[in-house]
Amino acid sequence: MEKNSLYRLGDYIREVDVRNRDLEVTKLLGVSISKEFMPSIANTIGTDMSSYKVIEPRQFAYGPVTSRNGDRVSIALYKNDEKAIVSQAYTIFEVKNKQELLPEYLMMWFRRPEFDRYARFKSHGSAREIFSWEEICDVELPIPSIEQQQKIVSEYEAVTRRIHLNEQIIAKLEETAQALYRKMFVDGIDKENLPDGWRMGTLGEVADYVSEKRNISSFSERTYISTENMLKNKKGITFALSLPSTGKGTVFRKEDILVSNIRPYFKKIWKATFEGCCSNDVLCLRVRKNFDSHLLYYAIERDVFFDYVMAGSNGVKMPRGDKEWIMKYPLVIPNEQSLDYFSQKAHAIDILKMCKRQENNQLTELQSLLLAKMVR
Repeated sequence: MEKNSLYRLGDYIREVDVRNRDLEVTKLLGVSISKEFMPSIANTIGTDMSSYKVIEPRQFAYGPVTSRNGDRVSIALYKNDEKAIVSQAYTIFEVKNKQELLPEYLMMWFRRPEFDRYARFKSHGSAREIFSWEEICDVELPIPSIEQQQKIVSEYEAVTRRIHLNEQIIAKLEETAQALYRKMFVDGIDKENLPDGWRMGTLGEVADYVSEKRNISSFSERTYISTENMLKNKKGITFALSLPSTGKGTVFRKEDILVSNIRPYFKKIWKATFEGCCSNDVLCLRVRKNFDSHLLYYAIERDVFFDYVMAGSNGVKMPRGDKEWIMKYPLVIPNEQSLDYFSQKAHAIDILKMCKRQENNQLTELQSLLLAKMVR
């Protein structure tokens, strides 16, 4: 390949349209804006699944509608060994000759923020904007030798594996802290006959909502938290892709606990590791001096808390937690000795988690550098 040579993608890929006519494939997936396949949450009761599209290993699926995705295109490479099905709304395609272009290398190109910006610029339509198959075929990219592609992919995947390993370690550390919380404050605890110095209380007795506001424009994508960049199922946060052009947000400090108040069943919660600003759809809880942020976090990180919030929520399509109801959530308030013991153990676990998260932040930046390197 000559230096700076670009090749038209349409010469290397082809559309695939295989339908689930015999209903043999039952695994239904969708594609997220994070460019990953995910289990579909669509209600398929009574739906004719024979018209759904079959996707096989190392094939791509993408959603052509871009107007509802912010600045990102929903496109992903299917890596599993078993076949799956996706909605008819997705376009399935594959690389014609994998000795010329590696699907994994192409997926790296699709992960570049420049590709998302290009796709949004090329999208067209009135009611909804579409990044058509013709437009994706007109994408131009460098295609080095297959050996060089494999080297680039190997470097990127090595970093990705390390990130996943750290995520697994973080999950195990959180399980350890949660197991300690259950052992001390849940299992075998009789709420009618608590140990000396313990009592039952409420969330509102140990924490307050933060009300301090500041212009969002004074923060950055790395210090702004909205419900969109909080991750489901207690997985923490990711960096925001953009900031609102106007408005004020709630100022949070380290150790404050942020809970998404929209669709509580998504279980979005995060204990702040830095100072920043959050949107008005995120509740910011700050513990009082007589309590501990570690204990509060593990007390409300549990599924039973989110079930409680849902029980008092308002709205059907997009339920929202009731702030007064949330503050009435019952808590076990232990004596000072038990509080200090748990705080010390949880703090040590938090330090290990923070180290792994900082390492992942650096690895994510390295991934970005590797993606940028593809054009050189």
